[in-house]
Amino acid sequence: MRTITSTNGGEAKMLVAGIDSSTQMCKVTVRDAATGERIREGKASHPSGTIVHPNVWWEALLTAVRRAGGLDDVVAISVGGQQHTPVFLAADGEVVCDSPLWNDTGSHSQMVDLNRELGRDEWIRRTGLPLTLSDTVVKLRWLRDTDPASVERTAAVAVVHDWLTWRLMGFGPGSGALDRLTTDRSEASGTAYWSPETGEYCEDLFEHAFGKSATLPKVLGPTDSAGVTGDRIPGIPAGIVLGAGSGDNAAAALALDVSPGDTVLSLGTSGVVYTRSKEAVHDYAGYVCNYADATGDQLPLVATLNAARNFELGAGLLGCTFDELSDLALSAPAGAEGLTLLPYFEGERTPDLPHARASLHQASLTNFNRANFARAIIEGTLASQVEMLDALSSCGIRTDRVVLIGGAAQSEAVQHILTQMVAVPVVVPEPEEYVAKGAAMQAVAAATGAFPIWSTNGSELAPRTLEAQISRQHDAAKVAMGYFEKGPAATPTRSESPA
Repeated sequence: MRTITSTNGGEAKMLVAGIDSSTQMCKVTVRDAATGERIREGKASHPSGTIVHPNVWWEALLTAVRRAGGLDDVVAISVGGQQHTPVFLAADGEVVCDSPLWNDTGSHSQMVDLNRELGRDEWIRRTGLPLTLSDTVVKLRWLRDTDPASVERTAAVAVVHDWLTWRLMGFGPGSGALDRLTTDRSEASGTAYWSPETGEYCEDLFEHAFGKSATLPKVLGPTDSAGVTGDRIPGIPAGIVLGAGSGDNAAAALALDVSPGDTVLSLGTSGVVYTRSKEAVHDYAGYVCNYADATGDQLPLVATLNAARNFELGAGLLGCTFDELSDLALSAPAGAEGLTLLPYFEGERTPDLPHARASLHQASLTNFNRANFARAIIEGTLASQVEMLDALSSCGIRTDRVVLIGGAAQSEAVQHILTQMVAVPVVVPEPEEYVAKGAAMQAVAAATGAFPIWSTNGSELAPRTLEAQISRQHDAAKVAMGYFEKGPAATPTRSESPA
């Protein structure tokens, strides 16, 4: 292992780097291995499309590294990344074709086909996943249906963090070396061709979807090293230890030190709720996906496609800032005088409504104003997230407190309204790049053999009177649209069970 240290005021520090290659951008953070203190960072944007060439992620990583001042002084690196999104590789290591992102809805028909062919319950039984259009296996079938020539050329399939780690080892086009691809349990668990019980790939499920076999990344343990960095990578010296890496939510859960009973609600590009569990969850109701975490446990998770971007849209339509949107929402009464938004702007994953679009309900001459509209946007978005808490509870997973993170977590209106919708304490950790921080913790583990203990500060929100009409209006709007007779079974997490 390299023994470089950095000095700051005369004190020697061992530094590590965590990389978050998310849907929207790549973030690189350099941290003190002992304390987790953030020393410096760099960012670079990703394109907005949902089918893109993987090279854009590699170029963004190199740009973010440069903007972070390079990694000459770090001893270990690890990568967290967007889950599910496949990278198709030819035998020589060349990327075969563009990659469909996890949030690309064009693969819905393939999801339907796979569920019909094997039965939805069979996928849940074997992998813990009710198939969604986000899962890697569905993207495999999509490529088979739309571009069989690319399937023929494909010799290996990785996901984003696997491929970036492989590139950091110095491999790439012309290198071959597909046997050096690695992944971790969290990423393997999001493919829908991996078993949480055995810890092994279900290769027959892969072949059923893709029509052929292919090389799959070796699944590393939580503190394993994938290798070391290769030669001639700009800003990154050779010989730096590479951690196993993980999916984005697993990295964030590691950084947040999530324990059973803590349920994270993340409001970013997508809305995600997850918690830590010792046992795998098989939700035959079809809501909860059983992913693995970065420590050796499970990470039961539910996700929506629509979250913080709803607030961007609302602020844009109202011609105001995010703070002004929050102020407007808080000036309206709970329930927005009946005005209700179903925020399915991008279709939806939970519930399974890929072709749905957002709809506004019960608008009248008296309630259709700026304040109520702002409130309806935030209430509608949060109602979708609270339903996911209910889905976890229906699987016997308790929520003792909600940990609110993500880009929208600092909104005063989001915090205020959420405490009116759930009957458990809500904690807001300090703003932080939690995926990059968790990846940096994996870098420490790869270098030393153990995860570091880094503190996370936060505050508990004041409880407020529960406002049951918010969830009731949301449920009624779904019934009016013909989506459901009722949603997931309500639980004590919500302010009130539906009638």
